[in-house]
Amino acid sequence: MAERLDPGVSHLNNRPLKIGLFLPIGEAMMGGDTAGWADLLALARRAEAVGFDSLWVPDHILMRFPDQEGAMGGWECWSLLAALAAATTRVELAPLVTCANYRNPALLAKMADTVDEISGGRLILGLGAGWHEPEFQAFGFPYDHRVSRFAEAINIIATLLRDGGVDYEGRFYAARNCELRPRGPRRHGPPLLVGTSGPRMLRLTARYADLWNAEWVNEPKALPPASATVDAACAEVGRDPATLGRTASVMLTLPGHGRPGEYWVADAFAGRAATGSPEEVAALFHAYAAEGISHVQLWLDPSTERGIETFAPVLELLDRG
Repeated sequence: MAERLDPGVSHLNNRPLKIGLFLPIGEAMMGGDTAGWADLLALARRAEAVGFDSLWVPDHILMRFPDQEGAMGGWECWSLLAALAAATTRVELAPLVTCANYRNPALLAKMADTVDEISGGRLILGLGAGWHEPEFQAFGFPYDHRVSRFAEAINIIATLLRDGGVDYEGRFYAARNCELRPRGPRRHGPPLLVGTSGPRMLRLTARYADLWNAEWVNEPKALPPASATVDAACAEVGRDPATLGRTASVMLTLPGHGRPGEYWVADAFAGRAATGSPEEVAALFHAYAAEGISHVQLWLDPSTERGIETFAPVLELLDRG
């Protein structure tokens, strides 16, 4: 386990927690439009300029749902993270979360250490077991034994990043006499974040991770029961729960935003997203911090430069403490 992280204070201010922005890398996610690299670069640089603490990228490449026509594709996560690492200077960068079962785990550890090097030590390595079966099928990834595969993968990844080498052979993965050479900028590699709620995955989170993510929890009052399950998982593996940081993904619709036609993000937000004035949203984030959340990943609607500018006053309010 890596050394305990700072509880999450922003690099530039006195905020009660860090505020991250979820980048719209999928089709129709940028206010109804599909973002190309030039769009994503502009969004990333604008978010960094107005004071966001981090940028988050999903790891989905093709999604199909039975109640929707067609499919929704997205740009490849790690290619974008490497580009963002070179194009930004301050913000932390992370996948939310990368599917450990989409890539060989030893290679994924190497990719993470390399992106951490490019960024100068700004990567958070978000990991999960994956869940969208049509995506697994389309790209030929095995869908069976996802948690068992993840257990082997995170063992290899964590050991390589923290110790620099591993010699492992399991049922699903092997890394024999494997080393990370050269090493990235941090002795124990980037911090590991796991997004999950299932009991087996929570035990793996407690055993290996630095941070746990509560996915799309849009009311702070919903956090205590979820956090209690994380505490219990820590107790099972003999870990002090205070050493496992807590983060949360939050949907936010900006007041007065009129969606340009129907697009799939509208369905995701319907009835689930928080909203309010800058003062109300700042108060909401203070409530998350009071529940022990050190970092939020914000799925902003609209995910446009205008949306980033509209949200900026919330950051200014949070900076006042």
